[in-house]
Amino acid sequence: MLAQLQPEEPQKIQKIVALFGQSFEQLAAILSSFAQPAYRAKQLWHALYQQRVTHLDQIATFPMQLRHQMAAAGYSIGLPEIAQVFTSADGTERYLIACAGGETVETVWMPNGDGGESGDGSEYDDPAQGANTQEPYQRATICISSQVGCAVNCHFCLTAKLGMQRNLTAGEIAGQVVAVLNRHQVRIGRDRINLVFMGMGEPFLNYDAFMDAARLLVAGIGIPESRMTVSTSGILPGIERFAAEAVRPRLALSLNAPNDAIRAAIMPITRKWNIAALLTALRAVPLRPRERLTFEYVLLGGINDRLGDARELAQLARNSGLDVKVNLIVWNPGPEIPYQMPQSEDVAAFQQHLIAAGVPTYIRRPRGRDIYAACGQLKRTTTP
Repeated sequence: MLAQLQPEEPQKIQKIVALFGQSFEQLAAILSSFAQPAYRAKQLWHALYQQRVTHLDQIATFPMQLRHQMAAAGYSIGLPEIAQVFTSADGTERYLIACAGGETVETVWMPNGDGGESGDGSEYDDPAQGANTQEPYQRATICISSQVGCAVNCHFCLTAKLGMQRNLTAGEIAGQVVAVLNRHQVRIGRDRINLVFMGMGEPFLNYDAFMDAARLLVAGIGIPESRMTVSTSGILPGIERFAAEAVRPRLALSLNAPNDAIRAAIMPITRKWNIAALLTALRAVPLRPRERLTFEYVLLGGINDRLGDARELAQLARNSGLDVKVNLIVWNPGPEIPYQMPQSEDVAAFQQHLIAAGVPTYIRRPRGRDIYAACGQLKRTTTP
């Protein structure tokens, strides 16, 4: 287990300018200020996002004098660093990632994923990775945070206990991914990596930084947008903006109830944007061939896991006019959260009723529950 990083002194933080997270145009402007030729921007972009360097000294294509000049001017790579690691019995790793202001956010590495992408269409564009070679390749999912804390206040989620502290920058969001890729020596283009923006925070309440990070991960790191899924609690303006994006990860709605009454009791944001309004906005989101939208549904024992709820959810899905699948998530317990896990037979019956009604339905496997890494458990817990 790695020791947690100590925050740097405020005066040092103020002078540091992170290069990671900057767009190509921003990098070009920075190098222009050092009177460098235009091709240096391509070299820096390549070093940051394809070579995934962590220090200025590792940019071998830059003259030593330029590296020293940039460091003296306060520039650094600025990648977030893994401050602490927790390892689950199932191989999942949860990280506390240190940010520039001394805060930490959580990121999760799930070897072989949790089944969340099942049925969403992404299996159809999976290249034959590892084909015609004896080299093994990794298949994993990385769960990424978009905010320090969260303002949405879903009553079943531990992250809500933190409240909202601040938005992450694009570099801090994408940097979580690179820190984990580097830790596991992932080879983009050979290893299959899925990204889920389902960690701490609501991505659509930090919309611009989230989308800037997604664009960097596609254009710079080389992870296809079809390998990314963003989950929203139902931020209507964010869904409307998302529908018009050129770079667009897959979309999941954290639905969690078959009607507004149950949903408002566990997700107060429903009082601002009800289910009908969300479905209308979702119909405007274009889908790729074979792509489906996802309804994420956390099963809470005795609250939303009854057969009557399954019947109502099936009707809602069928009448929505959407090409949708349902991911069922057995609620993951946390201290001071007043809910209970559903019975396994109730989960199976719920799934089977939806399938029989013609709604593709999958159960997401809990990953890292023993180290507070599972869905809804992220609260910067330092002791499992």
